[in-house]
Amino acid sequence: MSNNRSVLFIDSGIGGLPYCIDFNKKNPQEEICYLADTKNFPYGPRGKDELALLLVSLTEKLIKSINPKLIILACNTATVSALPQLRMKFPQIPFVGTVPAIKPAATVSQNRKVGILGTRRTIEEIRALNFANKTCDIFGIAAPELVEFIEKHFDKASENEKTEIVRKYINIFHREGTDSLVLGCTHFLYLLEEFRREASPSIVVFDSLEGITKRIDFLLDENEGALRVEKQFQPAHKLILTSETSDILWQERAKTLGFELKLITEI
Repeated sequence: MSNNRSVLFIDSGIGGLPYCIDFNKKNPQEEICYLADTKNFPYGPRGKDELALLLVSLTEKLIKSINPKLIILACNTATVSALPQLRMKFPQIPFVGTVPAIKPAATVSQNRKVGILGTRRTIEEIRALNFANKTCDIFGIAAPELVEFIEKHFDKASENEKTEIVRKYINIFHREGTDSLVLGCTHFLYLLEEFRREASPSIVVFDSLEGITKRIDFLLDENEGALRVEKQFQPAHKLILTSETSDILWQERAKTLGFELKLITEI
């Protein structure tokens, strides 16, 4: 049996690309579609109900047009806002969400103070759900300007600019006495090296990249690999979709990755 339908990644912009790239490196035979919902960027300031409705509508369109076999919400904000609704609305398709890695961060914390950096929506949901089950104190910072920086300026930013914007947040977490830090927005993976360098040695930085790839592989391998594609004679199709007119940056990104670039209206 061979299933050559696409694995679909959804994010508001470039944040989910590291997850898509990591999966692609380990699974080059799989068809991939990555949606950058640039029309609705950023997701963070949106209300939970508004974002859930938006993502249900968007996912319904994508299911009809590209018929994916697996969907990854490569966005922490989308995951905490809409994952249950999406699973209920589309039970025929497996979904993978990107949940902030708070549990492993809490496990290694010596002083029981865990920091999390994310969008306003993600921070609010984590506080409401109490992910750490009161085993530690969570200190959260909403960083919408950091999401904006990575989405629109990262490609051209200098190393000094990247370091300075990261250092600003690390200094706050140092003052709060946190010894574990969770990057709770997929966009922040672009600055993972800077965060680890500035946080070392007193703060350990966590992300969810490896865990998400393992989860995708697990779902593809279930039922004797029913969702896996067999070896193909032709290269697997790799596609990036944007939800508004694609600018030069997206053209450059697609070219660098070897992905085709299209508007969502073209599918």
